[in-house]
Amino acid sequence: MAETIADTRRLISKPQNLNDAYGPPSNFLEIDTNLPIFKLKESTVRRRYSDFEWLRNELERESKVVVPPLPGKALLRQLPFRGDDGIFDDSFIEERKQALEQFINKVAGHPLAQNERCLHMFLQDEVIDKNYTPSKIRHT
Repeated sequence: MAETIADTRRLISKPQNLNDAYGPPSNFLEIDTNLPIFKLKESTVRRRYSDFEWLRNELERESKVVVPPLPGKALLRQLPFRGDDGIFDDSFIEERKQALEQFINKVAGHPLAQNERCLHMFLQDEVIDKNYTPSKIRHT
């Protein structure tokens, strides 16, 4: 009977410089919007996947909008010994960006979602106040 030996070698990590270690993560998705319903004609914010999850949950809880699904979590890509860069693989990052862009374009283009304060915060506020009071945006 053959004996199985576990591979206990350390993962080879990419060398980091100070900007990599202490700067903003490189796997952010940048969203630019210029929809007329928003107070700012243009805004650029940085959002992580968990922020998209928060937005989706808020819209489902507070509005009558049928919210499209998010792309799936990348749990399998986080496993060690895959032989690729996992969640840092360029093709995976590009696929994820495209899927999140489709999601946010569908949501931001929905007339009912455009009135939700959580969407305005998501698209325009530098930091999302997750303790906000849900409400509709009032047009003046």
